[in-house]
Amino acid sequence: MTLQLFWFVLIGVLFTGYFVLEGFDFGVGMLMPILGRGSDRRRRVVLNTIGPVWDGNEVWLITAGGAMFAAFPEWYASLFSGFYLALLLLLVALILRICAIEYRAKINDPKWRAWCDVGIGIGSWIPALAWGWVFANIVRGVPLNEKKQIVGSVWDLLSPYALLGGLATGVLFALHGAIFLVLKTGGEVRDDAQRAARLLLIPTVLIVGGFGLWTQLAYGTWWTWIALGAAVLGLVVAAGSTAVSRDGWAFLGTTLTVAAATALLVGSLYPNVLPSTIDPAFDLTIDNASSTPYTLKVMSWAAVLATPVVLLYQGWTYWVFRQRLTVDQIPAPTGLPLSKNT
Repeated sequence: MTLQLFWFVLIGVLFTGYFVLEGFDFGVGMLMPILGRGSDRRRRVVLNTIGPVWDGNEVWLITAGGAMFAAFPEWYASLFSGFYLALLLLLVALILRICAIEYRAKINDPKWRAWCDVGIGIGSWIPALAWGWVFANIVRGVPLNEKKQIVGSVWDLLSPYALLGGLATGVLFALHGAIFLVLKTGGEVRDDAQRAARLLLIPTVLIVGGFGLWTQLAYGTWWTWIALGAAVLGLVVAAGSTAVSRDGWAFLGTTLTVAAATALLVGSLYPNVLPSTIDPAFDLTIDNASSTPYTLKVMSWAAVLATPVVLLYQGWTYWVFRQRLTVDQIPAPTGLPLSKNT
């Protein structure tokens, strides 16, 4: 049970890292058409803030999925089969986003870059909304039968609570991205990002606060009140720091909110990993969904040895690319011209 709890917590930590880091990536992509309007150089400033780190941030999702597969194979199998269409859509959106970011500068043509910007926007909005919807359904429970299969249709997953969860992650990631841009840019882009952050604050407080309170009252336990309180505190810090232009503290505030909201959702699950709305006897728990003790033991040693190295490397990457970006630093576009022979 100790190893099972360790891996349940570790998977929660991995998803927390993914949402904190990839959350502002999504937010940057969501806001790119607004903050980069009228100028390709402005859009490149926005995109370049995540250019050195966005692909490394996505590794957290791969690691979390791999850990789920190895530590709780029953959870992985039931979840990925039951949410197949939703996760397929999410995967396609992520692939579209990756291709758009990687190939945007390969061809020097305004129309090409415009279509790539559309791909970045779609590939950011869909995951930002979908992840909240998926996790809200996991916490709420799904129609899981005695064969550990999710039955019913996608309409069973479109409850008001789940839809509010999707909206909550959408606005929270947008705010997280706006404050990240305030921290990472200068000049006119920073000014516009700060205005966007201030406009997003009230809707985010209302939607995320409402979703968090609903989660706590319906599914939480006594200690998840701490997570809810931390999420609210993060939003208060973000709002106050944004008002007085304390950019670092504002970003720490939204980081705390994203991390605490994830802890609230994961903590509300325990000891389940996938509750059943058909019969509590069909619930998947950390006990009946886990791998063998030997498998968990070997994985634990690997995690203990590898995780600090990965964290140090990623932290060093952020330190190296910590400078602010401005429009003046963006050179003329490069890439092959788009022609009939291209």
